[in-house]
This record gives sequence, C-alpha cells and structure tokens, in this order.
Amino acid sequence: MTEFQSDLLRLLAERGYIHQVTDPEGLDALARKEIVPGYIGFDATGPSLHVGSLVQIMLLRRMQQAGHKPIVLMGGGTTKIGDPSGKDESRRLLTPETINANIASIRRVFERFLTFGDGPTDAIMADNADWLDALQYIPFLRDVGPHFTINRMLTFDSVRLRLEREQPLTFLEFNYMILQAYDFLELSRRAACRLQLGGSDQWGNIVNGIELTRRIDGTQLYGVTTPLITTADGGKMGKTERGAVWLNADQLGPYDYWQFWRNTQDADVGKFLRLFTDLPLDEIARLENLQGAEINDAKKVLADAATAMLHGEEAAAAAAESARRTFEEGAAGEALPTLKVEGEIGLVDALVGLGLVASKKEARRLIEQGGARVDGETAGEDVAIKVAGDVRISAGKKKHGLLTH
Repeated sequence: MTEFQSDLLRLLAERGYIHQVTDPEGLDALARKEIVPGYIGFDATGPSLHVGSLVQIMLLRRMQQAGHKPIVLMGGGTTKIGDPSGKDESRRLLTPETINANIASIRRVFERFLTFGDGPTDAIMADNADWLDALQYIPFLRDVGPHFTINRMLTFDSVRLRLEREQPLTFLEFNYMILQAYDFLELSRRAACRLQLGGSDQWGNIVNGIELTRRIDGTQLYGVTTPLITTADGGKMGKTERGAVWLNADQLGPYDYWQFWRNTQDADVGKFLRLFTDLPLDEIARLENLQGAEINDAKKVLADAATAMLHGEEAAAAAAESARRTFEEGAAGEALPTLKVEGEIGLVDALVGLGLVASKKEARRLIEQGGARVDGETAGEDVAIKVAGDVRISAGKKKHGLLTH
C-alpha cells in the first residue's frame, strides 16, 4: 500500500476504497495543504438509490471525516440522457417533473450520511441541470467538441462493449461522456472543485474531465476510483434474490435492510465493516478474525452499524430485537415484512405478497420441498390461511413475514 501523508488518502487506502488515482503525489500534497472540494455524480433515475451506490456515498462521508468538502452532484441534466456505462440498452427517458421528484426523494438519504451547510467542510448538493439545461448547442460544440476525438471515444468501455455486443448506442447517449467531463469543468469554476470520485467504470469519464479542464482553463484536477465491490463468491454486491436493496425506507424497511447485512458471507465481514461502518480498524480486525459460530456476532455488529447509519439507532435496535425474537425465540417480531389480509389468503399468494419469494412458481417449489411454514408448522400444499390475528409465514429458516388482520 502506498504510504500517503494526507489524512484523506490514508483513510481511503486503509479502508479499501482506492482502486486508481490520477496523480497520487499531487493529490496527497494538495489534501495536506488545503481543504479539497470533491464530487461524485448520481443520476436520478428513480426515487431511491440502492446499496450499490453506498460505496460512493461513504466516499463522500470519508471526505468530510478527513476535513474536506463533499459535493453531491445530482444529474438533473444527464438523467435526461442516460449513462451508457455497463448498460446493454438505452435508458427510459423521464420527464423533468419525475426527475425533480426523484432528486428530492434521494436527498433524504444523503442527509443521513453527510452534514450539509455553509461551512468550509459542509456538504453541498448541486444539480447539473443548472448549467446543462442552459447550454446553447452550437457554441457548446465549438468550445468543447474540439477536445474530444471520435477515435478515442470509441475506445472507452462504455461505448466499446455496447458496440461489441451489437447493441445500439444512440447519439444521445454518446454525448453523455462529454457532458460528464463538462460537469467537472463547471464545478471547478463554480465551487473550486478539484477532485472527482467514482466507481472503476468511471475512470475514462473522470480523465476526460481532468483533461478538458486543463486544456480550457489550465486548472489541475484529480480523480480517484473505487474497486468494483463484489461478494466472496464473485457476485455483485447488493444483488439479492428479492431484487435491489433500496436505501429509502419507503422502498425497503429497516428490518429487511438489517437482514441484508446480517446475511453477509463470512469472508466479506471485514471488508464490509471497513467500507460501510465507522468502527475503528482495530475493532474491525478483532471482529473479522472471529471463528465458527462467533462470526455471526460480527455480522450482527455490521447489521446494527449499517442500519443505524441509514435509518437511525432506534430503527436498528428494533430490527435487531425483532430478528432475535424471530430466530432465537421463534416469536413473531414486529418489524417483519407485513401484509394486511381481509378474510383469508392462499399460502402461495402470501409468500409472494410478503416478498419472501420472487414468483408463484418459486413459492410452489418451496412448498413442495417442505420449506414453507405457517406459524411454525410445515405446509405441504397451497393451503388457505384464515387471518383473524397475526399469522407468521416462513420461507426456509431465515425469511419470515406476518399476515395481519
């Protein structure tokens, strides 16, 4: 590991956030000398980000912890186009009204992780629609276009991979990388931003912004990317059988969020504690070295800390207690996913409605294999369940839900 002198890069390196840095010595020296404003962009394609964005959110939190200024850039403008990185097809175009509503919804999550305000290290939120919507097309092409060659743009993964798979790439999407580079130029001018951070797939886009700003304004900018966060079995972090792990509570409740972290694979506990909690590194080292059944204690610490950071201490404690009662005492915890039922419901519909399985086909297979239970009793067929009070439905040993009257 490179021996960094600045608190910022040392913190990022120690906790496993660094994949690439454009000019490590230059950024390290700058971060020692002054407060560095740095940004990450987030497009507003839905009302909530998911846990796959959490590394980037935590990066901004680490910046603030190290005494620097985080800038959350919402893609009010670029969301109207769509980032082709890692995509096989064009993004569905959203109305400006929907995009603005999504930004307002997403902001609530950032307020959990960052301190916003007017101070030198307080976070700010910007929206690239403020400058992209106002661009005049021909002057923009004359000023910015000459700094990009089609030859080089075709070598970027976001373009090359789409073309190799013979998937269409629209001219609209092809413009995305130019606009993202322009964002860095604008933030450099408007907020003295000197650093862009992002996932490893954003390296080319970040370098574009650095080069564009150097050519037009002569300003030195820097970039840091994070490694792709995968699970021990090689899967993409945040992908589950039940779909995306959303950060907004109205799309995924604290109990299910707690369970996501509790179900972390043994080999990932240390890495996730470093990336997604504020626990001291020596405590993390102790926890990740626990053996056998004791590693479950480390997973509970991870689940408690990650849930408290997003949803608050009370919600995390309630989720942990509900899990304890459900799994250790066999009781029905109040924070379990619930489904209100008038009268009765079939077991297949109950399993799907509670989100314990993804489809009716999966529910029937679970029942046939003896993995479905109603109030602790195995159900061998799609029984009709009368719901006069709370009824606990289980899918296997770890997934539970409540039918309520």
